[in-house]
Amino acid sequence: MPASPRTARAINDRLALRFLQTEGPLTATQLKELTGLSRPTVADLVERLTASGLIAVVGEAGAQRRGPNAKLYGIVAGRAHLAALDVRTEGVRVAVCDLLGAVLAEASVPVDVGEPTGAAVERAVALVERTAKEAGAEPLHTVGIGAPGLIDPATGELRDSSGLPEWHRRLVAALQERLPARVLVENETNLAALAEQRDGATRDRDEFVLLWLGLGIGAAVVLNGKLRRGASGGAGEVGFLPVPGTAGLPSATACDGGFHSLAGSAAILELAVAHGLVGPGAPVERAAEVVREAVADGADPFLDALADRVVLGAAAVVAVLDPGCVVLAGEVGRAGGDVLAERVAARLRWMSPLVTEVRPGQLGGGAVLRGALLMAQEAAQEAVFAS
Repeated sequence: MPASPRTARAINDRLALRFLQTEGPLTATQLKELTGLSRPTVADLVERLTASGLIAVVGEAGAQRRGPNAKLYGIVAGRAHLAALDVRTEGVRVAVCDLLGAVLAEASVPVDVGEPTGAAVERAVALVERTAKEAGAEPLHTVGIGAPGLIDPATGELRDSSGLPEWHRRLVAALQERLPARVLVENETNLAALAEQRDGATRDRDEFVLLWLGLGIGAAVVLNGKLRRGASGGAGEVGFLPVPGTAGLPSATACDGGFHSLAGSAAILELAVAHGLVGPGAPVERAAEVVREAVADGADPFLDALADRVVLGAAAVVAVLDPGCVVLAGEVGRAGGDVLAERVAARLRWMSPLVTEVRPGQLGGGAVLRGALLMAQEAAQEAVFAS
């Protein structure tokens, strides 16, 4: 059954908007070439989208000649404003953006470990409100949040996970109550994978596993171009993976004794102390810095020992999923760079018959915020373009 005229117009509009989003400002002739639509159809949709306020003339194209130059049309970026949040145990980072993802303002606020839940939530919400106001981006249309922990695939809510601050879960509800915006939340490692796939190390890959190496340990699974969350939202919780070389086994309530105990930031610092690279008592936040300095100084014994640990988690994931590519991401993964990736790859070739490329992440700790922005942008564009 052929589409009704109204449905056909909506399909054509969405097609044109997607090209304007991905290719930037275009002339009517360029839209005709890209969409394959007739000139009258393109003229109609340009008039319709301009009248609705979705697109506007943003310039002219073509060499100066007699007669008018071709008009360039672009999406009206200020039609909706977004906020992206990277929620960590120690604080919150926020970026406010327009519909096309241009960052208008950024800010952050620390949260002390012992800070009362209500106070932490209030400071985080106030940060979002203040940043949006300073950017002239009120009201916000969509808010994307990246947070540690499991996301319930049925409800999309952050599940109660042991070891995570209560204010994380309360923050989502508080933002929903205070803002006239749609609030979305996703696991931080999953968002890092989306960011690396769009802008970073895996732009050419439809299948890969991102191994997050930082204060915590996690993984994101992308197969056939799609993020896989698992039946309970816990795909990639490799911090709980039982591995040799630890003092025990992980439990349902704690990942101590699992892969986290070998490759988390605290474990990396202990390894650095053992190799004389840092003194006892160094804060766990220094782990990435220590790895970066080890690479610069050619501290091969330490880097070899670190690779021996990282490959245990990587090999387990490869044996089950055969992704063809493992990305060492997060602050530590990026700090290790090609040097650590090459060492892990060499050990992986010895341990596994499956051909697997190992790459360092390109976005580091900023990957989560970038992924949260991409999530919010996609959701906002879907809503605005359909209106």
